[in-house]
Amino acid sequence: MTELLIRQAEARDIEALCALLFEHGPNPWNHLPEAEVRAHLQAIADGSVQAVLAERGGQRESGGEPLGMVSYRLSRDFARYQPEARREQPHAYICEAVVHRAAAGQGLGARLLKQTVENLAGQGVEDIYIDRHEENAASAGMMRKAGFVELETFPDPARRPNGSGRTTVCCLRLPIRS
Repeated sequence: MTELLIRQAEARDIEALCALLFEHGPNPWNHLPEAEVRAHLQAIADGSVQAVLAERGGQRESGGEPLGMVSYRLSRDFARYQPEARREQPHAYICEAVVHRAAAGQGLGARLLKQTVENLAGQGVEDIYIDRHEENAASAGMMRKAGFVELETFPDPARRPNGSGRTTVCCLRLPIRS
């Protein structure tokens, strides 16, 4: 059996991440405008975006078959949800998450999300935000398992043209380190 490797994505992985996301990410709930998503993932090269990548048969030097990824960045976009004492501090936004269809339902998304949270905690981040289509049950379950709590659901027809057309914002507040 081939081993699964979960590692930090690097600039050399950007095209494989784009291919994985555009092949296995599209569904009625996901908003994936190609130019924006490519620009987002390209930012891995300068370090302003980070990503965790799962691959089968991967070796750091050669790479393996990408099975899933989660991308994230530091942000101030969710300041209005921040506790008053941390309103001016950067927080994290988990931007994209995708699992290869052949690996769906096996807990890989939850593992990638857990690794992302650990990475962000190691960077001193205390508040992590993620959003999804209100009706995306698979994403909702993965987020709940990882400890994310729903904060708000609002109309977002530009990003959510299907179903209810609403976005749900969720947050995970990490223990404050002393």
